[in-house]
This record gives sequence, structure tokens and C-alpha cells, in this order.
Amino acid sequence: MEKKLLQESIHFLEGFTSEKRIGLLDKNIENRTRYITLVLEDIFQAQNASAVIRSCDCFGVQDLHVIENHNEYHLNPDVVMGASKWMNLHRYNKEERNTLSTITKLKNQGYRIIATSPHSNDILLPDFDLTKGKAAFFFGTELTGLSDEVMNNADEFVKIPMYGFTESFNISVSAAIVLNHLTTELRRSDIYWQLSEYEKLELKLDWLVRSVRSGDELLGKFLKKKQ
Repeated sequence: MEKKLLQESIHFLEGFTSEKRIGLLDKNIENRTRYITLVLEDIFQAQNASAVIRSCDCFGVQDLHVIENHNEYHLNPDVVMGASKWMNLHRYNKEERNTLSTITKLKNQGYRIIATSPHSNDILLPDFDLTKGKAAFFFGTELTGLSDEVMNNADEFVKIPMYGFTESFNISVSAAIVLNHLTTELRRSDIYWQLSEYEKLELKLDWLVRSVRSGDELLGKFLKKKQ
């Protein structure tokens, strides 16, 4: 959709909601980022999977990518608490090798592939260099970890510092720790981590459609008149 039509569509749907809601949407859009993104590979526990999408929303990370090679991704509404309404969830389950196609897609979008797993060439999370460009952080299952396809195609390997006897955090805790650190560092940096102006318009229209009763129907009628 061209920029002018996006702006007109937003203005139209704003007429069906309150100034308070519009202000909240504008505030949150300014804090959204695609500079970092998370990728879950074959996560099967709905509670953990749902907690990750909730954390993404809370920390302002707009996209969550989910690879479904063997396990289907399910959301637990009691855990997700409506966060999925504001997120872009990308699911990969159509290919024979979904992991490899996901990696290829993200690399083509300019993302570094970061495996969050203990490895001989680990970088500790506090030492991760955000200035080198966009990064997609891959998380695997607690039992088997990330697949060989991720490990063999990763650009870097990151681990969370730990000082106890337990070998790992569960995935939802790991994701929250990574998100908290990285988004804090981004906001302290001079990196341009925000969405582009066009992305902000696209996202605002999407959120308005989801916020306004019968938003899809209203927008459809509006666009039909504009033809």
C-alpha cells in the first residue's frame, strides 16, 4: 500500500477509537524494533512458547519466528495474555528443511544468525557486539538444543553467564534475559534500532484494525471507496 493511502486509512480508523488508545499505539510503535529478532526451533511446550512471545512484546521486539519441523507451536492464552495481538508471528512449516529456509530468509534480510548455545567459540551475552548489524537469536528445545543446521550455519555463538550447578535456564527465561540485555543496550546506544517511517505506518494500521471492532470490515469498505 502506498504511503498516502496508509496515512488516509489510519486517519479513517482513528475515528473509531479514543485519543488515549491512539496515544498508546503511537508510544509503543516508537519503541518497537526489528534490529533484533528471536527464532524458536521446534519448541513443543505451549507455556514456554507463549512466555517468549509475551516477553518479545514487553521488550518491544516486533517479530518472532517459529520453526516447526516436528513440533507445532501452540499458544497458551493464560500465559500469552493477549501479547500475540500486537506481534508479527512468522511460522515456518511448509518446507522439508524449515530450519535452513528460515536461516536463508533471515540472512537475505540482513540478519546475523546467532546460536544461543554453549560452544567452543562462545561470546558471553554482555560482550555481544550490537554495532555489527541486525541479529536473529536462535533458541532450541531444552532437551536437544539447536539442530546441526543452525549450529553449522550460525555466524556467532552466544551464551548467558551462569554461576551455579544447573547447566541451563529454561527457554522462556533464557529468551527474557537475552531480550532484557539487548534491548537495554540498544536504547543506550547510537544505533538506529527503530522501525522505518513506512514500517511504523504499516504497523499502526495493523494495530488499529485489531483494536477497532470490525476493523477489517471497516477498512475493506474504506479501501473499496478509494478505488
